[in-house]
Parts: sequence; structure tokens; C-alpha cells
Amino acid sequence: MSLDAVSLEVLRHQLSGIAEEMGHVLIHGAYSPNIKERQDCSTALFDAEGRMVAQAEHIPVHLGAMPEAVETVMARDPQPGDAYVLNDPFDGGTHLPDVTIVAPLVVEGEILGYGVTRAHHGDIGGMTPGSMPAGATEIYQEGLRLPAVRLVENGTLDEDVVSLVLANVRNPDERRADLRAQLAANDRANERIAELVESHGRERILDAFDAVIDYSRERTENEIATIPDGTYEARDVLEGDGVTDEPIPIAVTVTVDGETVAVDFDGTADQVDGNMNAPLSVAKSAVYFVVRAVTDPDIPPTDGCYQPVTVRAPAGSLLNPTQPAAVVGGNVETSQRVTDVVLAAFAEALPEEIPAQGQGTMNNLIIGGRTETGFTYYETIAGGFGGRPTCDGMDGVQVGMTNTLNTPIESLEAEYPLRVESYTLRPNSGGDGRYRGGLGLVRSVTVEADATVSLLTERRQVPPAGTRGGNDGTTGENYIDGQRVPAKTTETVSAGTTVTVKTPGGGGYGDPDERTAEARANDRRDEKTGADADDT
Repeated sequence: MSLDAVSLEVLRHQLSGIAEEMGHVLIHGAYSPNIKERQDCSTALFDAEGRMVAQAEHIPVHLGAMPEAVETVMARDPQPGDAYVLNDPFDGGTHLPDVTIVAPLVVEGEILGYGVTRAHHGDIGGMTPGSMPAGATEIYQEGLRLPAVRLVENGTLDEDVVSLVLANVRNPDERRADLRAQLAANDRANERIAELVESHGRERILDAFDAVIDYSRERTENEIATIPDGTYEARDVLEGDGVTDEPIPIAVTVTVDGETVAVDFDGTADQVDGNMNAPLSVAKSAVYFVVRAVTDPDIPPTDGCYQPVTVRAPAGSLLNPTQPAAVVGGNVETSQRVTDVVLAAFAEALPEEIPAQGQGTMNNLIIGGRTETGFTYYETIAGGFGGRPTCDGMDGVQVGMTNTLNTPIESLEAEYPLRVESYTLRPNSGGDGRYRGGLGLVRSVTVEADATVSLLTERRQVPPAGTRGGNDGTTGENYIDGQRVPAKTTETVSAGTTVTVKTPGGGGYGDPDERTAEARANDRRDEKTGADADDT
């Protein structure tokens, strides 16, 4: 590295600060509650070679897939003053609601890198409000598909492209505002990079790009080297694809060899008819997340973290589908199962370090009005984190590939014709063990207008597994007006209908007989367990 340690530390924090500030601009400038309240968005900086040099601590499933979006835009030969928009899962995207904007970072006429924003838009067209239909069998049903197209040319917004987008979505004013918030975040990145160049000089900033990537790679390699060499395998299943309830196997082989990790999904199911297919970029995101989790999470998140890791999935498989496969559920649910299965493989190498399984689902709830001026509400609902080697799992948190907040009840009821009837922890849902799994949640919402309800959920049949002798967590449940409905369903409902989602609890860690009397007393005091629980 050409930078001394102090300069490296200062510059890497300045770069990550720019990525974080981009996120603040996007969140505060957005109109939709999904972005401004739940913060379902991500921001990052890339160098001129398309390597990530900094990212905000946002959504794991977004961030690991961003490099392919930048690669796609770079192939279009972007010029200073341009910005490209895309969401095509087969050309740099993840699933259609996640809209990405990539803009060159230009200083004195030279492209020094790229600012990238990715945000989940509440609707992007398609067969149902919210663009996440449970029964989709091809991508055309899931919404407007955007290859990388120039949205801004030489500093001027292309209103023709904007008009095309807005003509295909249910909430055009909201979509326009959210797109403008993304563009503002990219503009802020350009301003801040220009300030860094003015303060430190062009060559020093370019050196910093190389240095932070090399630093991350070296630290990641050193961490991998402490994992025992070997080949580790694991399998798990998805609970159907929205068309059938047949289990869908996911298999992984993880090979640790010195300072490298190779992850192979050979043995995973072929791509399915429903929308649980996940583009390879999504599978990579899940793998990268796990590698960061089993190494030092304080390593700066850059392209260097990913260089020691290779990921392979057979073409035409669930994790590397071919067009025109439906994929909207793959991004949100299949990514969670990939996380589970790769963690399970690493648990063979690191049995004392990997927690029990968390809820393993995002519990996607989408409610939308059935008119062209209707609303679209989207939420991922938290659940239980698995018991850990030294402590209980966390209650009611987002697990794995999502990192969003919840929509505050006040905001939800002010923005939509919805009324929250209950929002509570779910007693007895965490698996028993020396360290108990975290509790799931119960969220009940009454729809005060005719609407379409879509649910994309998992862990309704196969519970989150306990480990080291711990008990499994409790499976989730979905209800519409008190009637239990499938894990993946889309239904039209009338005003007054109540939708209830009970999310899974985390698995327990360790032999339940080893749980202390004090811990059990605390469980009862905090109402984590009730009279029907086994507290002996």
C-alpha cells in the first residue's frame, strides 16, 4: 500500500462516510414509507474499475449484488453527467421492485468512480399491487423490467424515460419522488468525492481506493486462514414455489483452502415454475454476508472482502435461473434459505461459533388498493434470532438478508387505509435450550378498503432448527379473517378484512437441561414463556 496506516484509516472512514451520507439523503428525500420509514434501500461507492470501495450498512441482499449492476452500466459507456436506471434481474438487478441508479463520479471532467443507490419501490407494475404476486410464473407478470437505460444525460433528466416508468406503475407521484431522492443521493456522492479530491489530491484518492480494497482483502484472507481447511456440506428446503407446495432442495458444498473459500450449489433444484428462483447475484450476496459473519465484521466492506470467495451455481438452477423465470420471491425468501444453508455448512467447521437458525424468512406482506389510484403497502416482518453460543437469541428482529426497520404504526395508519389491531411478541415461539431462541412477532392489520393481499413467507412447515441439542423454533402462521392461508398466496379482500402474520421464533442453542433456573424465571417474568410452555 502506498498510504501509511493513519492516512488509510482517515480516508477509508471518509469514503464510508460518503456512502452513509448518500443513504441519509435518500431516506430523508424519499416519499414512500418503505424507503423513508423502513429504510429499504442501500448506497455504495465504486471506483472507475467497478470495484466497491465503500458501502453504507444497509441491506445485505442489495449490497452483494451491486457490483453486477455497475458492470452492466459500465458496458453502456456512461459519460460525465449521465445516470443509468435498471432493475432487470438478468442484467444487473435482483428483483423488479429493487430499482438501481448508477451515476459516474466526475471530477474535472474525469470519471473517478460510480455512486450507486438501490431502493425497493412500493410498486413497479405487474399483475398485482406491490409487484410481488405469489403465483407469478414468468418475470413479465412481476412488473416493468428495465435494462440499464440512461435516465440522466449530460445533467438533464430524460422525461421520456420517466414517463415510460410512471405509465406502468400504480403510484406514479410516489415513484417519481423516490427516483428523484435516489438521484439526489448520487449527486451528493459526486459533491463529496470532489471535496475529497480538493482536500487530498486526485492521486491520493485513487491510492485510497486501491488501499482500502487491499486492506479488506488481506484481513479477510487472514480470517479465512483461521478456519480449518476442509469440505463442508449442508442441505435445506424451501416450502414450495407459490405454484405447488413441493419442497425445493438447496444443497451447498463449502471448501475452505488456506485463504480462500469456494461455495458450490451443485445438487440444488432446477429452476422452478414459481417465483422463488434467485439470480446468481442474489446467491452471491447471501454467501458474502455469511463470509462476513464468520470473519471479522469490522473489516471494511469493499470488493476486497469478496475476492477470496468464489460462488458457483449450475445454469438453469434455482440459484442461477434463465429467462424468463419469475424471481421476485427469490430475492426475499430464497436468499434467506441460502444464508441458512451456508451457515449450516460453516457450522461443521466452526461448531462453537455459529448460532441456531433464525426465523429464515422475511415474512413479506403486501397490501394494495385495486384501483389505479390505489395504495401499495409493503412490509417485511421481524421474527426470532437463533440462540447464540453465549446468550439467548434476540426477539423480534430482522434476520439474515434484510436489515430494515418496521413501519411505525402512526405512519402506517396515516399513509394507508389500514388499522393495526395488534403488534406483539409471540410467547413460546423461541426454541428452548441453554440459550433460548428469540421470539417471533404477531402483527394483525385490518384493511379499510377493497384490496389485494399477497404473502410471500417461509418456515411455515419446516421450523428454524435448534443446534447443539437446542429445540427448534416455532413455525410461522398466516391468517386472513381467522382462516389459515398458505405460506405463499395472493387474495382479493373486501374492506374490513383482517390479515394476521405470526412470525417464526429462533432455534435454541444447547441442551435445555443446562438452562439456569434464573434464566427460566426471567423467561416467565418477561412473559416469553407461558403456562403451556415446558419450563421444567
